Amino acid sequence: MMESRRTDGGRAVVDVRNLIADKWRDAESGRVQENRSPGDLADVVSRSPESGDADVRAAIAAAAGALPAWRALGSVRRGETVMRAARLVAERRERFAEAITREQGKLLREALGEVDRTVALLEYTAAEGRRLGGATLPADDPRTLALTRRVPIGVVGLVTPWNFPLAIPAWKIAPALVSGCTAVLKPSPLTPLTAALLVECFEAAGAAGGVLNLVHGGREVGEALVRDPAVAGISFTGSVEVGRAIHTAGAPRFLRTQLEMGGKNAALVLADADLDLAADAIVAGAFGQAGQRCSATSRVVVDRAVREGLVRRLVERAAALRVGNGLDAEARLGPVVSADRLLACLEGTRQALADGAEAVTGGERLTEGVPDGYYMAPTVLDGVRPESRIAQEEIFGPVLSVIECEGLDDGLRIVNSVRYGMAAAVFTSDTSLALEALDRIDAGMLHVNRPGVGAYPHMPHIGAKESQYGPAECSPQVWDFYTEWRTACIAY
Repeated sequence: MMESRRTDGGRAVVDVRNLIADKWRDAESGRVQENRSPGDLADVVSRSPESGDADVRAAIAAAAGALPAWRALGSVRRGETVMRAARLVAERRERFAEAITREQGKLLREALGEVDRTVALLEYTAAEGRRLGGATLPADDPRTLALTRRVPIGVVGLVTPWNFPLAIPAWKIAPALVSGCTAVLKPSPLTPLTAALLVECFEAAGAAGGVLNLVHGGREVGEALVRDPAVAGISFTGSVEVGRAIHTAGAPRFLRTQLEMGGKNAALVLADADLDLAADAIVAGAFGQAGQRCSATSRVVVDRAVREGLVRRLVERAAALRVGNGLDAEARLGPVVSADRLLACLEGTRQALADGAEAVTGGERLTEGVPDGYYMAPTVLDGVRPESRIAQEEIFGPVLSVIECEGLDDGLRIVNSVRYGMAAAVFTSDTSLALEALDRIDAGMLHVNRPGVGAYPHMPHIGAKESQYGPAECSPQVWDFYTEWRTACIAY
């Protein structure tokens, strides 16, 4: 499926290919993209196809051809296929983690955590194959059976980002296949190897013959998936702008969309909070995976009475983070994923300083003591105004903004003042204040006295406002995207 060769430094360079109808193949155009590690630009990780319309059409045709037999297999057997894939991912844990770290940049221990989470997601979803049913209902007429059932929507396109190159493709592929849909996966061009390794596991587990297809490439591939009338739904994770474009382009033909988009997530620290606990959780939420999570904490809204104490603790912890290559066991903060992402972090910080904020630690690119890569110092900005650009727009990097508030009501106003609503956390020792905050914060995934990141595998991964459109992922609610309801009334 993939060919590997060794570089002078001893690391493998993998020639990744598309998978279409059980055949691993290059793009019709013959074009290839070279992918280098953001943690060490001398490390060439893979070469992947730059696919186009012809490749997408072939993949969709393969998925459509495989649909009747896959649907007829039944959800129990389809779930068993996903469970076999979960076991293969678990067996190849170290291989996956190394690929994630090399091509995406996150710390190896973070990559191992992503693999473990992926296995849990696959196991949970596979087991749902035995529960994917409807209901029997009372009938108005005698000797009549009334029931409901779910049926798959058909061929789906799965468009995934680079920040979780294993977990997000997995949490889309698994429910798509268990539901009876067939699929075309378009991973990020920045992380093609991890996606190919995952698809290889599904192929070996039995999702073959066009059930799951893989097409590498950029915008051209995504646009081809959206406009093809044989595609019944698109599940997308990425930016608001691209999500809106997908939904708008598919609206004339009623394309079903599931869109998980951006976040500008806040931690609200009230005056009675345990500041050490809050600082530990906020640093984990802000700088874990270099801040490159849709649920990352990028704003701290803190009561004026404890702002100085909290900022001091945040600076101490952030400044102590050792920055380095994700393969370095001593590193505690890896690189950002690309030159564009690094530039966005630097530009966002520069604009924040121009708007009156102060960089109390960090704020610059790091080049000393690290390999040639995209390294940003862990950055804490104090004195940020809630209406400033840095407080309103997603940066997606290791940059944390501190905003002062006066009490609960003012804090909640600031927390809710952005267009996003992915995640939020509240720090307080008062249960009644915590519950009131949970009731009033307009975000999908909420936390109290813990890092404000995602939920557990069996809970909805869901946002509010411009962070989400369509059903949640990673939960029983996901079936509302991949299936549609049918009713039947049977006289006997």
